[in-house]
Amino acid sequence: MTQPTKPVTLSVEQIGELNQKLSALRHDLNNSLSLIAATVALIRHRPTVTEQMWNTLAEQPRKIGESFSQFARDLEATLHITRS
Repeated sequence: MTQPTKPVTLSVEQIGELNQKLSALRHDLNNSLSLIAATVALIRHRPTVTEQMWNTLAEQPRKIGESFSQFARDLEATLHITRS
């Protein structure tokens, strides 16, 4: 990763955008974790739905990873960090 060689100045708008994106990331993460917890609880109480719920569980790591990756790309772009 190549970091900027000079200090990076962010505008109030850029900071606001990053804050909104961080808020969206937290929201997405909380949604995925809540869905995982609810799915596990449902499986515990109704084992007959286990087969149906595997897909729901299996999707969550990918969704979490995508949310973090998107935020990282946005942060890197704002701070002028490039990948080597």
